[in-house]
Amino acid sequence: MLLSGALHYFRVLPEQWPQRLAMLRAMGLDTVETYLAWNLHEPEPGRFDFEGRADIGRFLDLAAEAGLDAIVRPGPYICAEWDNGGLPSWLLADRSARLRCHDPVYLGHVARFFDAVLPPVVERQRTRGGNVVMVQVENEYGSFGTDRRYLEWVRDALLERGVDVPLVTSDGPTDHMLTGGSVPGAAATANFGSDPETAFATLARYRPDDPPMCMEFWNGWFDHWGDRHVTRDASDAADVLERILAAGASVNLYMAHGGTNFGTSAGANLGGDESTGAYQPTVTSYDYDAPIDERGAPTAKFHAFREVLAKYQQREIPEPEPLPPLLPAGTVRLDETLRLLDVPPASVAESAEPPTFEELGLHHGLVRYTAEIPGPRKPYDLHLDGLADRAHVYVDGTLAAVLERSGETSVPVEVAGESASLEILVESMGRVNYGPRIGDRKGLVGGVRHERQFLHGWTAATYPVDDISALPWGVPDTAGRGPVFHRGVLTVEEPRDGYLALPGWTKGYAWINGFCLGRYWDRGPQRTLYLPWPLLRPGDNELVVLELDGVAEPVAEIRTEPEL
Repeated sequence: MLLSGALHYFRVLPEQWPQRLAMLRAMGLDTVETYLAWNLHEPEPGRFDFEGRADIGRFLDLAAEAGLDAIVRPGPYICAEWDNGGLPSWLLADRSARLRCHDPVYLGHVARFFDAVLPPVVERQRTRGGNVVMVQVENEYGSFGTDRRYLEWVRDALLERGVDVPLVTSDGPTDHMLTGGSVPGAAATANFGSDPETAFATLARYRPDDPPMCMEFWNGWFDHWGDRHVTRDASDAADVLERILAAGASVNLYMAHGGTNFGTSAGANLGGDESTGAYQPTVTSYDYDAPIDERGAPTAKFHAFREVLAKYQQREIPEPEPLPPLLPAGTVRLDETLRLLDVPPASVAESAEPPTFEELGLHHGLVRYTAEIPGPRKPYDLHLDGLADRAHVYVDGTLAAVLERSGETSVPVEVAGESASLEILVESMGRVNYGPRIGDRKGLVGGVRHERQFLHGWTAATYPVDDISALPWGVPDTAGRGPVFHRGVLTVEEPRDGYLALPGWTKGYAWINGFCLGRYWDRGPQRTLYLPWPLLRPGDNELVVLELDGVAEPVAEIRTEPEL
């Protein structure tokens, strides 16, 4: 019986890994589970990163030091409410790309990723004296496809690279998901949040020889921008956990500790019909209403789970260590400004049709598309086909509309003279991470039409948001419109955790000392961004906010409680 909890190394700063892992042990768990995020480790084809937050070997070693075994789920697809389900955005630069199937081009990329990412996992297997006890083949493939050759290829690729601990798959406990996602040579496990008796009965019907395991016990849930914050009663979740364990099954709490979708790493969903439903981007926080909250503190659910797990844990359960105090509440003025359009773009490209972010080599950020509309002509509707995901539309330098992917994507535009200058500033949000619409490209994906007529002759300038170290602060304001960077100083005596609030601001991104904390949006539900202590230094700290829509009073707040 494995008593496991999910904790994603890529959603927690490395300096905080030991505390989070210790909290898993203090809850009564003996195993930690993590995905491997392909897009984190291979941000560009052939360029790999295993440093800092991407140091999977160190994370596994720290887990061992904390007395935890490990389950590793290398994908290559992971879902996880993570951008594109972990698949790198550069895979989508080719509009004919085929994902998650037995396609030779895709498999070549997966093979290169496995070659790079599996060695630190393989050398830490239980069979070699380490703590890795289980490895997963793909992830919830039964929610996507039926390509048995692909699943067999992934299974064999893991074996060929030295994986010799037990292999598993994980899927929803339904007939089509289990038959589509299971593969010989890997035990099937189930993912669910309630009714374990029915789930295990279904699992046993299809795989009677496999030991029962819930690979994802959904004890909380994630949030989308514009929706309500999701919570689950601790006693209800503890009751289901008790029933899972009473059945003699292994369990993996999803999540034990959620962490944070730092930067632009959050994914998205399509509501209702997962192929045509409304676009729902995921918020920055991945607190997940987990038993260990975003800061690493125990919740009521932690104590309820600890009581249940103690009945099944053979080892002594340590007491949780108290957390240090938070930053004191305060305010920061961000009076220094720099308009985005006064920043030199990272790249500029010209093409007949508007290129996608992926074709431009841009993972996330903003692209300024410019073209001319010939005239004179009547006020026909300007259509942004396939807008992904939000656009400020300027005609002859005047803001005509702010359009969104799941809202209105057209605006009437009249051309009084011989031509009109069209400028479309597109912001990307998370790529869809689940369902049949994996492979979510960004930009003006379907082109731009004035009435039925496609507009051609585009210039596209890119503005990434992952690195702001080269911003030319102090240049004069020449653009007079568009998004604005604001800068101020947060002074602290000692680095501690805190929560950044931006009341009165509308939408954008926030950085502390050059590290992107994530996105904010006044439509909620999330109102504060988690500010981890390792990002701070004693004394002055640079706080930068990119506001896309405008703010009257550029003041940020440091708070002592989250508002999710």
